[in-house]
Amino acid sequence: MTQEEIGGLVKEALAARVNAYAPYSGYTVGAALLAGDGRIYRGCNVENASYGATGCAERTAFFKAVSEGERTFSAIAIAGGMAGQAPADYAFPCGICRQVMSEFCDADFRIFVAKDEADYREFRLGELLPCGFGGASIQ
Repeated sequence: MTQEEIGGLVKEALAARVNAYAPYSGYTVGAALLAGDGRIYRGCNVENASYGATGCAERTAFFKAVSEGERTFSAIAIAGGMAGQAPADYAFPCGICRQVMSEFCDADFRIFVAKDEADYREFRLGELLPCGFGGASIQ
């Protein structure tokens, strides 16, 4: 991916963040998932008074894509921070989101955590989920 393409994916994540529902924590997250065909699926976090029922932005994006038949992904951008403020730090995917990513992506899947279009860090899924448990583990 070029710098411009990465910046565009981050821009989509920032736009998705606007739709987040976070009345309890005030921490809003947006994700933009790049499918193999170039389509981008957005997701945001949706909190619930019973925190266990809260949905993360990353899983929302994956579930939207999979529910529409997509199974191939190349990258995701994630941006998060306090509502109404620009991200002050990088928002990393939680363990459950990393596990969902591993269901559909290999260790080279690209993860961009971003503050803005020019300030981001790149990781591979294998770096953020070493020794992951996947389908091959149960065959």
